[in-house]
Amino acid sequence: MKTYLSILTAFFLILSSCGSENGTSIEDAIENGDLVAIRAKRKEVIAQQREATENLKQLDNAIAKLDSVQKLPLVTTIKVKDTLFNHYLELQGNVETKKNIVLYPEFSGTLTKVYVKEGQRVRRGQLLARVDDGGLSQQLAQMEVQEALAKTTYERQQKLWEQKIGSEIQFLQAKTNYEAQQNAIAQMKQQLGKSTINAPFSGIVDDVIAEQGSVVAAGQTPVLRIVNLDNMYIQTEVPESYIKNVTVGKEAKIYFPILDTTITTKIRQVGNYINPNNRSFTVEVDIPNRNGEIKPNLTARVMINDYTSKKAVLVPQSILSENAKGEQYTYITKSTGKANIAEAQRVIVKTGKTQGDIIEIIEGIQPGDEVISEGARSVKDGQQVEIIKDVI
Repeated sequence: MKTYLSILTAFFLILSSCGSENGTSIEDAIENGDLVAIRAKRKEVIAQQREATENLKQLDNAIAKLDSVQKLPLVTTIKVKDTLFNHYLELQGNVETKKNIVLYPEFSGTLTKVYVKEGQRVRRGQLLARVDDGGLSQQLAQMEVQEALAKTTYERQQKLWEQKIGSEIQFLQAKTNYEAQQNAIAQMKQQLGKSTINAPFSGIVDDVIAEQGSVVAAGQTPVLRIVNLDNMYIQTEVPESYIKNVTVGKEAKIYFPILDTTITTKIRQVGNYINPNNRSFTVEVDIPNRNGEIKPNLTARVMINDYTSKKAVLVPQSILSENAKGEQYTYITKSTGKANIAEAQRVIVKTGKTQGDIIEIIEGIQPGDEVISEGARSVKDGQQVEIIKDVI
């Protein structure tokens, strides 16, 4: 303690001698107005300042050695562990379905009957609407009568020919006439079938567009919209730089902001063509829709797993700093043998992928190292610190 007081006394004596060493004070030099004397006095003060700074450093070192109660920087640390790390590429996309179509009539005429209503579930092939056939059904009935007569004539001519009665030409004419009537009926039925509108797949009638009794034109007047929400997907554009990492079967997470829902699915298709305009390729992701909440054109955030490390070293991005060379660094602690007292050691790190506020450390930090989290900005390399809390 005596040594400490003697050092302080010597320092105060040095300070008291500043400014009057040559018998001329700073005030006197300025008052005289002599530029040469003022510059000389300035050099003298600078020299005294350097000497005082060096003396202060010596005093600080002496205080640090003699003072039993040191005020060390307070920090918290994180003990680094290796862990599974999945990185996700984030993209935007819209929900789509290939079973979302508007049905048009194949026959022009009056829409005589609509058999379904909006929101109704229908099965594949079910009759949805009918257009006036313009008398085709009556023509078909007449043709069926003629076909029956031709059939009877053919069967009788066939029996006679088998008994070697009559000529072969009569038998062939009857056969030809019967087959011609069959073909005509088949063609008429096909034409008549165009007057009905049937469901191309099972789904829900989303909209009845044309009113019953209105006149519709073949291929021009929309009648119904039918939608199937079971087979949904999202198609999105992926930058070409990810072509090696984004493949069929890769895991994908889909977040719907409107529904506040996230589902986990997989990539079902990857495009084989690079768009030259934006240097990207398309991928399709399956969308399970068991409860029917997801609708076509719904906006979604697509997160595709493009990188996985089973033993990754992860730290918060906030604890990293950057030096003048552009290198990233942080501080780890080394034990000093004293409880809660450690030495801060700066380490240059090489970083990898980031996900949210977490970053992967490839080089510089090993599992088991204790990294300074809170207080890292206020410590220096080699400085002793006090650890007040360990964050595991």
